[in-house]
Amino acid sequence: MSLLRAALRSKSSSFTPKPGHGLPFLRESPRRFSTEAEQPSQDTTVDQIFRTTNTGLAYGRLQGINRYTLKTDIINTLEGCDLTLDDVKVDYSRLYAPLAMMIQFPSHSAYDYALKVIARKGRLYKLERADRGQWDFIAPYDGKTVLLQGIPRNAIPDDVERFLSGCDYDSSSLNLFLRAGFPDPVKVATIRFRSKTEAMNAFITKNRGFILNNQISLRVLQ
Repeated sequence: MSLLRAALRSKSSSFTPKPGHGLPFLRESPRRFSTEAEQPSQDTTVDQIFRTTNTGLAYGRLQGINRYTLKTDIINTLEGCDLTLDDVKVDYSRLYAPLAMMIQFPSHSAYDYALKVIARKGRLYKLERADRGQWDFIAPYDGKTVLLQGIPRNAIPDDVERFLSGCDYDSSSLNLFLRAGFPDPVKVATIRFRSKTEAMNAFITKNRGFILNNQISLRVLQ
């Protein structure tokens, strides 16, 4: 009996467990899969948002202008914002009184810089944030459209064309209409010329001329 126990003890001490037999090996637990490392840190996310909101076009509405304010005046005032004449539109009332200027900035940083320039120059103007819809709503006149005011109520398109004889304009663009006035409605007309030079030439040569004995004033719309 003692010999049997010794044999069993010897066999047990020489047994080396193999994978899949008896008790499994104690292995290091596998590293858990995590996506945390793939997610940007909070600082990175904020930086990405900042870059996104500060790129692309930005729009502003500039108030404080008058009928003599030119696009070039605004571009010179906001020097450093990389504006061109195509980046500025004048917002007119129904009677073509200038209300404000809409400005398309090349970036949000340029808009922010414009705010600083206006503050530094004594706040002659007030710049407010606008959107693309407001910009698109305003028709660009580009210095090629002329406004005629003081037209007699009984005038017809032929009278206006005779008045503009010798000028190079697009006759199909002539728009003759009534606008509310005091004490009576007033008749005005807009017409588009082939170029800015032709529009200015019409202003120089025809301003204060007459249509049916009424003196007509001309103004180039920006």
